[in-house]
Amino acid sequence: MHNLPFDRPGRFYKGNLHTHSTNSDGVFPPDQVIGYYRDNGYDFLALTDHFMARYDWPISDTRHLRSDDFTTLISAELHAPETKLGEYWHIKAVGLPLDFAPNQEGESGPDVARRAYEAGAFIGIVHPSWYGLTREDALELPFAHAIEIYNHGSAVEVDRGVDWPFCEMLLNEGWRLNGYATDDAHLLTHDSLGGWVQVKADSLAPEALLGALKEGHFYSSQGPEIHDLRFDGDDVVIECSPAYSISLSGRGSKSNNQMGEDMTSARLPWRRYEGSYFRVTVADRAGRKAWSNPIWLDEAA
Repeated sequence: MHNLPFDRPGRFYKGNLHTHSTNSDGVFPPDQVIGYYRDNGYDFLALTDHFMARYDWPISDTRHLRSDDFTTLISAELHAPETKLGEYWHIKAVGLPLDFAPNQEGESGPDVARRAYEAGAFIGIVHPSWYGLTREDALELPFAHAIEIYNHGSAVEVDRGVDWPFCEMLLNEGWRLNGYATDDAHLLTHDSLGGWVQVKADSLAPEALLGALKEGHFYSSQGPEIHDLRFDGDDVVIECSPAYSISLSGRGSKSNNQMGEDMTSARLPWRRYEGSYFRVTVADRAGRKAWSNPIWLDEAA
C-alpha cells in the first residue's frame, strides 16, 4: 500500500529537514548544530543553509560529521526571485550533489528547484504561510515532493507555522503531495526540537533515507508517536502513544474522530474517503500532534 510505511522493512529514524548554521544565517557552526541534534536523540540532520550569493552559495559538506549512529543529508534552502507577492522563493532541496551550481542569470525559483529535482533532490515547498506563497506559485512546482506542513520557528515566532490548509488546498485538486514537519532552527533555543520526521528505512545510509523521503515513507511529529496504521476491513486501525484525539480528515469537509483519555489505539471507518484521500492526526493532552502523510484510496484500498 502506498504511503503506509509501518509494515515495511527497517525501522524509523528521527530527523530534522530544516536547519541553519554559520554557513548562512545560523548562530552555531555546522559541527555544533549537528552535535546538538545528535545529543537530543536525533538520527539524522539536513543542514539547509541559504543558497545565495551573499553567503557564497553554501552547500555544507557534512560527511565528516557522520558516524555509525548519526548521519547527514547534503542539502540547501534555494532562493531566487520572485513569487507572486514579490518575495524571494524558499525551496527545500534535500540530497543535493556537492557540486550543484549557483543560480544562473535569469533563473527563477522554479527553474533552480527543477534543476535540483533533476539532480536527484527531495523538493519541499517551504513555510508557505510565513511568506505568503500563493496557489499560483505552488502550481509552478509540479515536481515538488512535499509541503512543509509545520515549521516550528515560524510557529513560535510569528504564528505562521501550520500549513496543512495550504497543502490540502492542493490535495483537494488532486495533487499527490506529502507533508513534513521541521524546526527551521537558527538559534537552537525556542526554534528547535519542535517538529521532525520519522522516516522508515532499511538503514541509516543517506541514500536509504532520501529514497524513503521521496516515496513518502515517513510521518511527522511534535511529540506523539504513530506505531501502526493499517486497514482492517472497513476500518483503519491506528496504534499510537497515549492520545487525547485520533482523527481522519480528507477531501473537503470529510472527517471523523475518536476522543478519550490516554488512548493508545482507535478504529475509524474509511469508506467515506473512497476515490480520494485521508490523513491521520494523533494529538496528546498537551496539544502536540503527529501526522501521517495523505493516503490515497484509489491506490491503497
